[in-house]
Amino acid sequence: MLPGAVRAATRRKPNIVLILADDLGWGDLGSYGARLIRTPALDRMAREGIRLTDAYASANVCTPSRAGLLTGRYPIRTGLAYDVIRASDTIGLPPGEVTIAEMLKPDYATALIGKWHLGHVAPYWPPTVQGFDLFFGLPYSHDMTPLSLYEAHAPGVELTREDVDFARLTERFFDRGFRFIETNRAKPFFLMMALTAPHYPLVPNPDHAGHSPAAAYGQVVEEVDAGVGRLFARLARLGIDRDTLVIVTSDNGPWFEGSSGPLRDRKGGGGWDGGFRVPFIARQPGRIAPGRTSAALSMNIDLLPTLAAWTGRPLPAVELDGRDIGALLRSGGPSPHEDLLLFDNESVAAIRTAHWKYVRRSYYRTVDLPLSDHGYDLLFDLRVDPAETYNVSSLHADVMADMRARAARADARFGAFARGPRKKVG
Repeated sequence: MLPGAVRAATRRKPNIVLILADDLGWGDLGSYGARLIRTPALDRMAREGIRLTDAYASANVCTPSRAGLLTGRYPIRTGLAYDVIRASDTIGLPPGEVTIAEMLKPDYATALIGKWHLGHVAPYWPPTVQGFDLFFGLPYSHDMTPLSLYEAHAPGVELTREDVDFARLTERFFDRGFRFIETNRAKPFFLMMALTAPHYPLVPNPDHAGHSPAAAYGQVVEEVDAGVGRLFARLARLGIDRDTLVIVTSDNGPWFEGSSGPLRDRKGGGGWDGGFRVPFIARQPGRIAPGRTSAALSMNIDLLPTLAAWTGRPLPAVELDGRDIGALLRSGGPSPHEDLLLFDNESVAAIRTAHWKYVRRSYYRTVDLPLSDHGYDLLFDLRVDPAETYNVSSLHADVMADMRARAARADARFGAFARGPRKKVG
């Protein structure tokens, strides 16, 4: 154990700040190879904590990914695996699902600042029905209408008076998060900051406009980085820096802009890594050894069981798909996963192991292409081909047989949860 870790652990339960960017690409941060976007605060966070290179979202679009993150379960279990919730939809995260916020109660003050996108009608709305004491933000993506900022304190929801100022939205979210931290600095808190940046449309803050060679996208990401720098300064000023676990990640890969680095494809792109693999940086001085980079497998479904162990809270009495990656975060230990399933809508589109990537679903023009149905499922050796460019199934028949067997077991296990496309309203 690191020096001072016992003192830090026994002084108080750790605070948690989870910053979830929207459509931030794997290659959009300096520590992940970005050259046109400057992210000094996040790069410093990586040096002072751990950076995961093989962290995955549980979906390649945002609603199912957020459902997986908050519940520790593959989103197909919650009925939210297909597409995203539209403004006309009346579905949401089932009230019986246990979120991270609910798992942390009653020990923690809890807040969700930013985008919810897990249901905007009763009984799924507002997020205070799922364990959050405070909600300040948007019901869904900021490219959907009608759109307003809401603030909710259990049990009701109140529309804020001001209109949505897109250029100042990230600034507003950070400022509201800081107010929550100030109010609850003397007790354990969980703050989830689900930013809308850098999801399209891109409206840079005037204070950051023109500052990035990556144009509007870069300016928006650099403002997020500046907010992270402000966060660490605030935690230090309040004397709770060492008591606070901070995690920064993304809900899926980049959309129209942004970088997936060397990874193939992007948001919504079948079973390819560019839509699923995301940046993931974690930092807590005295509890996470600094300066580490790990290629161990993880997924956002791991956050609930990891935070349960991190805070000493019991796990919910449900079947979880996530695993505790606390040892990985603290000291770069091995992954607890033998494999990860990558769902495209309600289909298992790919399977990832430490060495191999099996892909059986893609898109071609307007066709959702089940490759395995055409006898053309693919195998990639990610140790030498992280871009998934050359199919090596003919060289590794034994691995291919194993992957097909894993896929068959996954189909049998999760197929009963599939609900199919939702009927459109109107």
